[in-house]
Amino acid sequence: MLLDHLRIPDDLWSHKEIRAALAARDIGALFRLVARHTGASQTRIGAAVGLEQGYVSRIVAGRRVTSIDVLERIADGCGMPDESRMTLGLAPRQRSYRPDMADHRHGRHSDLPANRSWRDDIRAAAQLWEGDVNRREVLRQTVFSSAVYTLPALRWFTATTPQPAAQEGRRTVGQPDIDTIREMTATYRRLDNQYGGGHARDNVTRYLHHEVTPLLTEGRYDPATGRKLLAAVAELTQLAGWQAYDMAEHGLAQRYLTHALDLARTAADAGLGAEILAAMSHQATYLGHTATGVDLARAARQTAHRAGITVLTAEALVMEAHAHAVAHDEPACATTLHQAEQTLDRADRSGDPQWLGYFDEAYLSAKFGHCFAALAQYRQAERFAARSLRMDERYVRGKAFNLALLATIQARLGEPERASIIGAQALTLTTQLKSARAVGYVRNLQRNLMAHRRRPAVRHLITRIDAALGQRR
Repeated sequence: MLLDHLRIPDDLWSHKEIRAALAARDIGALFRLVARHTGASQTRIGAAVGLEQGYVSRIVAGRRVTSIDVLERIADGCGMPDESRMTLGLAPRQRSYRPDMADHRHGRHSDLPANRSWRDDIRAAAQLWEGDVNRREVLRQTVFSSAVYTLPALRWFTATTPQPAAQEGRRTVGQPDIDTIREMTATYRRLDNQYGGGHARDNVTRYLHHEVTPLLTEGRYDPATGRKLLAAVAELTQLAGWQAYDMAEHGLAQRYLTHALDLARTAADAGLGAEILAAMSHQATYLGHTATGVDLARAARQTAHRAGITVLTAEALVMEAHAHAVAHDEPACATTLHQAEQTLDRADRSGDPQWLGYFDEAYLSAKFGHCFAALAQYRQAERFAARSLRMDERYVRGKAFNLALLATIQARLGEPERASIIGAQALTLTTQLKSARAVGYVRNLQRNLMAHRRRPAVRHLITRIDAALGQRR
């Protein structure tokens, strides 16, 4: 996994100026001192701590940072030792993880992240939901960083069994509350598939903040109820992350998926954990972080095997294959695709979780099509992309993706008229969606058709795309 952490000398943390900046929670002063002593630019600091360079610049200029979640990211990105963390007002890591302590020769880490309590996970997630509802600028300025997935993925595998989630609150939480969360999640998931991530994302966030947070923080529940409650909340948090990903809010999506994984760990829900790790892999590969995509897919596969859900193992294999394909590793991709196909053939789908309903033969065909397209094997890609259209019509966004994929492949095969016919169908569906990814698929098709723009059918579609999508992302 790619690590973007800053390498700050250990003795720097003992400097008087650094200690004073930490005690005052003056992150601007901290960043200035780090830049002075290490030569790191604001862009480099931002990459390490997961913030846009422009936001780092405003912090350096005097903007205060008060969010514990952001302070945690800054501490982790800077590799801050426990003494400095406590000076900043953060809990210590019992065993601090530093990237320069990793033993890369043997593919293992010599030290691992400390456990966090389930209450820490709840507080951090609730703070994210509140900040998102209030549209705090720090969330909008968060950027995707492959290093941010390192700690939660390690925590998933190495943390000891969490303490039972039970508390004595003023409000009794029972099965009806959990059923309500699951029903709301199913409804929002259906809307997400039908209308895109932007359609109900704000509603999901408000529901998490206004309805779910009080259950978690003020509720009275025993360990069995607490575990089921956290599993339901983890699933909804994962959906919120997927919606943000679909809207190209990648840093925010990453934070939601990270919190979802932590909640699933506390709930001891290995199946959901595998699904979240697969979603992380999906995002990393989409953004070109193929090594991270492979690592996370393999973590998902191990977890799915532990959960005993064969179809989840197949999904993880498909995610790994796609990462190999984008990295142009044809042999690894071919091997993993073959394993995925064999695994899905022997899967018993009768006990699948509700959230796994989308993974079927059509979805598998679409991923095969993506893999072969990334490897420039367009005839094979076309065959699978065409097969992917034999799909459940309720997945409108997925159909828009698959139509655009097929049309783009046809354009690459030198068949622009066929591509324009299929592309027009993709555009029609995309205009009904609030999905940055769907727009991206159509824009990619448009770029592939530009070489044929003198043909009337192609020119007409290109003009339609510009008219329909305008400045949409």
